[in-house]
Amino acid sequence: MDLQSIISLDEQYYMNTFGKRTPVCFTHGKGIHLYDTEGTEYTDFLAGIAVSALGHCHPTLTKALHDQVDKLLHTSSLYYIENQAKLAEQIVKHSCADKVFFANSGAEANEGAIKLAKMYFYKKNQPEKCEIITLTNSFHGRTLACVAATGQEKYQKPYKPLTPGFTHVPMNDFEALESAVTDKTAAIMLELCQGESGVRPATQDYVDKIVKLCKEKEILLIVDEVQTGMGRTGKWFCYEHYGITPDIFTLAKGLGGGVPIGALCAKDSVCAFAPGDHGGTFGGNPLATAAGLAVFKALDEEKLVENAKTVGDYLQNSVKKLQAEFPVIKDVRGLGLLIGIEFSEPIAKKVLGELFNKHYVANAVGDTILRLAPPLILTKQDADDFVCALTEILKGE
Repeated sequence: MDLQSIISLDEQYYMNTFGKRTPVCFTHGKGIHLYDTEGTEYTDFLAGIAVSALGHCHPTLTKALHDQVDKLLHTSSLYYIENQAKLAEQIVKHSCADKVFFANSGAEANEGAIKLAKMYFYKKNQPEKCEIITLTNSFHGRTLACVAATGQEKYQKPYKPLTPGFTHVPMNDFEALESAVTDKTAAIMLELCQGESGVRPATQDYVDKIVKLCKEKEILLIVDEVQTGMGRTGKWFCYEHYGITPDIFTLAKGLGGGVPIGALCAKDSVCAFAPGDHGGTFGGNPLATAAGLAVFKALDEEKLVENAKTVGDYLQNSVKKLQAEFPVIKDVRGLGLLIGIEFSEPIAKKVLGELFNKHYVANAVGDTILRLAPPLILTKQDADDFVCALTEILKGE
């Protein structure tokens, strides 16, 4: 179908929850490139919002999916699933977790984390400890509980009254967080680098104080690694940058390399779920977990986590060098290949449009921040090419 026919079909039959989308439809991809209905090539610096960690049609992932499709797609968790067990093993071996539960998305994984924290204290005969502190400008998902956990009014307003039990405090303000703690606080849930609000990392001192507070007050620490996990930040998991081990953390996005999957990961000490306490029909099915295993294999064999750090640092430094020539670049921040470029003027959407005209795919967060989350296979040459395109845009060329 041609693009206009696709747009017309979409407008007639699809619920418009995304507003007016960028007028392009991609039909296939290879590596860091995408191709539209006209055959035009684009360079992908967004990876489906930090999902396509291996790029497009990576041979390891593609082969694993083809092989699994030929064998079995779904049986349900009433039965043992080999890939499910193996993927749980890989996550545990690479992380601080002892046990894993698979869901279908980041929101579902976060919903599971919230339930697990509540269940933990319920089974300790402390049902009053049922409230969770999250951060302002956070994003944890679209379910009703996750909307309540998300510290952004724009996502919450239509769904009030919200699910009770959530308190929001500003990021990197420990006094505000400490003041919010009560005898009812069960957990503190945070993104160590907020993605949807413009790539904003937490400070080391702030995180250290949170860990200490959690130990003193018997509060669980939940880290949302949906966007930052699986090598995105230059380490397997973002919490490693801070030298901490959360009680619970969640994964999704890059875990499946494009196939929907989420994971709730926890230490043995907080695994309070018993049979019947939680579940799901599709989570951890043979296809999704085959994808997860292939992602781990490629990340390990091709040293893509290390590449994310090396090329991510290189890309950040290259953009920072432009600040002297273009003071409109206010800040460049992030970890690994999750990067935010903040402008001092509301030009992010204009820059995004110009990048699109130069056949680059990226993302604008509000009016002042450009977000980059390219595949972890990015090379320094790819980074140079992007910086060249950005320079031309800022020069008005």
